[in-house]
Amino acid sequence: MNYRHAFHAGNFADVLKHLVLTRVLHHLQAKATGFRAIDTHAGLGFYDLTGDEAGRTGEWQDGWGRLDTPFPDEVEALFTPYRAAVAATQARHGATIYPGSPAIIREFLRPSDQGVFVELHPADAELLRERYNQDPRTKVMHLDGWTALNALIPPPERRGVVLIDPPYEELGEVDRLGAALAKAVAKWPTGIYLGWYPIKDVALIDRMVAELDRSLSRPALRIDLMISEPYPNRLNGNGLIVINPPWRLADEAALFLPALAERLARGDYGAFRCDAFGVEA
Repeated sequence: MNYRHAFHAGNFADVLKHLVLTRVLHHLQAKATGFRAIDTHAGLGFYDLTGDEAGRTGEWQDGWGRLDTPFPDEVEALFTPYRAAVAATQARHGATIYPGSPAIIREFLRPSDQGVFVELHPADAELLRERYNQDPRTKVMHLDGWTALNALIPPPERRGVVLIDPPYEELGEVDRLGAALAKAVAKWPTGIYLGWYPIKDVALIDRMVAELDRSLSRPALRIDLMISEPYPNRLNGNGLIVINPPWRLADEAALFLPALAERLARGDYGAFRCDAFGVEA
């Protein structure tokens, strides 16, 4: 309840998370039938990078702020939907704004699609309502994100993505993510799931993935980006579990991960991995 994403908006973790999210949303748009995008820990929707919180940390300068220079053409093409979503959000709300996942999702919704944004923090949920409940394609819920994950699937559209991005303030949340993903897949096997995690202890992530692999009935990817050498109890990187990944996502990750590792590295160290697991790995 005390975590405030405004301090971290646009940082290196947001870059990876939002790039993968936009690749998935871009894939969902390829079919005419509607889809639902559920964000279980939505935050405020978008953030001012010149505001007090982001200004105090300046984390965005080593994340989104390092993307001004285009990548080589083949890589840059993968960033196009992400950059377009940021530009559209800034056109709506101001040039110093960086979108959270709700704002990014909103830019991909067609009239037949639905976005559901869940937030537990009372003040944040109220502001989120003000920002998004006027749009018929989006709905805001004041609810615990873990509860919402179970309650909101399967959606009526039968196609869609669930982003799970908890604050990791409590012990055991990495293991909880793996267990929640396994339970969700059993309930809605064909949904796409994005489970984000910080990397402070690589062994903890390894254990969670191994446990999930033993119970998972669907294909999955583990996508990690490291920007500094592994050091205990420090944020060295971040990653995503992607269950039912779009069929080209692994190939795309093979292009964008090394580019991000080089661009966002602290000093001389940058590393990455994209491992397939699950029933079809």
